[in-house]
Amino acid sequence: MMRNVLLGGCLVVLLTVSGCAPVIVGGAATGVYKVGSDERTAGTMLDDSAITTKITLKLIEDPMIKSYKIDVDTLEGTVFLTGVVETAQEAERALGIAGSVEGVKGVVDNMQIGVKSITQALADKQTGVKIKAKLIGEPGIRSWNVDVDVDLGVVTLTGKMDTQANKDRVIEIARTTAGTIKVIDNLRVKAARP
Repeated sequence: MMRNVLLGGCLVVLLTVSGCAPVIVGGAATGVYKVGSDERTAGTMLDDSAITTKITLKLIEDPMIKSYKIDVDTLEGTVFLTGVVETAQEAERALGIAGSVEGVKGVVDNMQIGVKSITQALADKQTGVKIKAKLIGEPGIRSWNVDVDVDLGVVTLTGKMDTQANKDRVIEIARTTAGTIKVIDNLRVKAARP
């Protein structure tokens, strides 16, 4: 037993020295928790992750799109694009790219046309952090199941909830948090088993 602990400790030290520990340890811990708590099956989560990655890479490759301004979330094959883009053409192009990826069942446009100042970006970040902190502290809510995006005060909630009551509570928390102007609900409730 002591030998295993010692070897594990050496591995952590080695990874820490190489700069990989936060990614490996953090990623593994998050991945295990996510699979254990998410309302989707592990296969669906993997498919959704692959779709998100493919779309993100295509957005990065496109010279017309400022991909860092667009957040891509996928839930059971439906893609949600959120963010602030400068033109309607950029938004249309992003929607077209997302819809062209294999496995996509639908694309929901939550993008706004405009410009986001640094001050607004900081305010949005603060609003998002407040909402996530409240969700973490809320009994019965699996906060890891809720993706919170905030752009120009508009809060977009994406994820899968175990009950309608929990979904309603998450929306209420977002709606009543200072800095929230509007809430877009992309939350789905897990179907009851027959």
